[in-house]
Amino acid sequence: MSNMTQPTIVIRGAGDLATGVALRLYRAGLRKLVLLETANPLAVRRTVAFSEAVYHGQVSVEGVTAEFLRVPGSAAASWKNGRIPVLADPSAETLATLRPEVLVDAIIAKRNLGTSRSQAPLVIGLGPGFTAGEDVHKVVETKRGHRLGRVLSIGSAEPNTGVPGNVGGFTIERVYWAESPGVFSTPLQIGDTVSKGETLGTVAGIPVVAAITGVVRGLLRDGTPVTKRTKLGDVDPRGILAYCGEVSDKALSIGGGVLEAITAHLLMGSHP
Repeated sequence: MSNMTQPTIVIRGAGDLATGVALRLYRAGLRKLVLLETANPLAVRRTVAFSEAVYHGQVSVEGVTAEFLRVPGSAAASWKNGRIPVLADPSAETLATLRPEVLVDAIIAKRNLGTSRSQAPLVIGLGPGFTAGEDVHKVVETKRGHRLGRVLSIGSAEPNTGVPGNVGGFTIERVYWAESPGVFSTPLQIGDTVSKGETLGTVAGIPVVAAITGVVRGLLRDGTPVTKRTKLGDVDPRGILAYCGEVSDKALSIGGGVLEAITAHLLMGSHP
């Protein structure tokens, strides 16, 4: 299937989960992808997030390159070069120009921020906040566990519990949020090893202390302004450095669900 005959697929969001979805689609041969981000992304897992292209112009994750574009009309050139375009368009205003066959809401906001079934022939929502058959056509489960990655044609994903999924036997201990607004300062980099009790950084001078020992898998950049409850970083207790440069099993599983929904739509004309 050439790029000229491929469906245009727009993904709202370009964080680590959206990046895993994009990689799964790209590797399956669906390469007319466009990712929509904010002008100031706050991805924590920056080494595996295409949103970093907004800051750096382009970024590669697992051998696939995304590049930041200022206008949607340049997308065709990106596709021709085998790259994934990223636009700063949090309100999805460019949909009128892009006219996608498929729209995937991968913002992971735990609520719908304006996505509707009228925006594309197939609209997919990831995680809680969407109802298949109402505001979107399909929902993909994002909660770790038995149903992760399943495609729902009716109903909603499991509600957000506020507790991160279990990784290496740890849940809430491995993820860190700002307890107050301020500027996040840190001397650390993604890939550094930290010990339990070590300071990961500070927000408004208040220390953020590691609750477990492991590898820093996600971390906001030094000097980032944050609001209360902004996610600051995560520590991987498995301690495997290579995981910092690879999208997660969760992201790939969700991507598999999105690929299933898109394939059914394209090959079988599957509509709820």
